[in-house]
Amino acid sequence: MDIKQNSNMLKNEEVNIKIKLAFLWAAVTLCYLYGDYFELYVPRKTEGLINGDNLLDSPMKLLFASILLAIPAVMVFLSVILKPKVNRILNILFGIFFTAIMLLIAFTSLTPWRSFYVFLALLESIITSLIVVYAWKWPKN
Repeated sequence: MDIKQNSNMLKNEEVNIKIKLAFLWAAVTLCYLYGDYFELYVPRKTEGLINGDNLLDSPMKLLFASILLAIPAVMVFLSVILKPKVNRILNILFGIFFTAIMLLIAFTSLTPWRSFYVFLALLESIITSLIVVYAWKWPKN
């Protein structure tokens, strides 16, 4: 290999598994936020928010939804700070759990006005599946 050809090659650093997992959880969190924001544009959605005719129509349902949606956001941080064994287990468990939830949401949202939701749910299920795969294949010493 000559010097000119060698100088055109870009270096690709290995990214730590913890950083990969944290960024994947961040991507999931952003997709949730975008989905919930775009849902406000669905006809009669804001009307339901104002008059209380919606899925989260009680304090307990709001608390449950808050806990559920806090998990991916907190996993961004936990993926960086936890020790590998616990980290791997939590990423696999929550990854499988959220993949299942997102697939359920995708298949129950098959309407023209929620096609964006189906797209985001399928994207989130791909991302959470990647979380499971990366955590499952956690590098050994």
